[in-house]
Amino acid sequence: MQDKKYNSALCTPHSALKTGYTTGSCAQAAAKGAAYMLASQKLLKSVDIVTPSGKRLNLKLIGQEIGRNFAKCGVIKDAGDDPYDVTNGIKIYAKVIFSKKPGISVTGGKGIGKVTKPGLPVKLGDYAINPVPKKMIIKELRNADCGMRNEKIKNAAFKNGIEVIISAPQGEKIAKRTFNPQIGIVGGISIIGTTGIVEPKSTEAYKTSLSLQLDVLKAQGYKKPALVLGYVGEKFCKEKLNLTSDSIIKIGDHVGFILSECVKKGIKEVILAGYIGKLIKLTNNQFNTHIDFGDRRIETLAKYAKGCRAKKEVINEILTQTTAEAAVAILQKNGLNKVFKKIASDIIIVIKYLTHNKLKVNCMLLSLDGEVLAEMRV
Repeated sequence: MQDKKYNSALCTPHSALKTGYTTGSCAQAAAKGAAYMLASQKLLKSVDIVTPSGKRLNLKLIGQEIGRNFAKCGVIKDAGDDPYDVTNGIKIYAKVIFSKKPGISVTGGKGIGKVTKPGLPVKLGDYAINPVPKKMIIKELRNADCGMRNEKIKNAAFKNGIEVIISAPQGEKIAKRTFNPQIGIVGGISIIGTTGIVEPKSTEAYKTSLSLQLDVLKAQGYKKPALVLGYVGEKFCKEKLNLTSDSIIKIGDHVGFILSECVKKGIKEVILAGYIGKLIKLTNNQFNTHIDFGDRRIETLAKYAKGCRAKKEVINEILTQTTAEAAVAILQKNGLNKVFKKIASDIIIVIKYLTHNKLKVNCMLLSLDGEVLAEMRV
């Protein structure tokens, strides 16, 4: 019976959003459970763990197996109320084996990806089991008897070495829906989690992945990464600039965040390419271009048209439009391409302020068809 203090479905008293636990916590619990069963030769239904952040969890075990020289069990990942965590429900297993090699080793198995690019906190060629989860697994197995009280059993079982193999049978399939391919992790998911707890903040997870992609590009020697907001910018960079996928990062709405990260990481120059209907929001000091943070595209285009001395009827026609693309067509029809240049120029001014003039940016405003409406450099 679970102790309420250790309820795995964590939920703060003042929040309606339930937190979950990471793949790292799953691996930690599975490894502890398997080690106990190997040493005691007794099945275990659940284990208590303390996450890296200090929270206590009681996690149910599945798929328990005990053999002469091994034991295995798993934990089902629970992402809480984060609907964007694609690893929710995945089964993470740990197989613990007696080893003739002294010490505790942690490695991966089926469904755990391998690192193929530099810049990540795991060595090239190693399984993508991040340092914090690995540390927690080793800590659990070093905690004396893994919960046992029989010193004779404990000493006999652990006098030699222990090998822990982490696996996720669904990992290879699910990894295709994550950022792993972009950052050079192939063949499966990562075992991650600096706190052990999944907070229902999908944007934070996305931003973390963007920062990691910058690290990878920098480690690979890319001095001028291409930052694109979506498909339009990505297609343009590949087809018109002949850039490879490895040098392109899809930043979504997080323009301000990624530019600031570039400065922090010492990146000196970038390409910023995207649809004008998104990038124009920077002129209003809106650094996250998601509609939840504001949507004055049409009004802003009309304002710039007025500043470029467009006729009143043109301005009024723009204001009646419901899409930026329709407004762009009106500007082009009336020979007001200078509006796009002025917008690009102001975007550069905003970026210079945001980055303290420490980042060179080649900004390209695109139509939905990938046409370059304006290009401006810091």
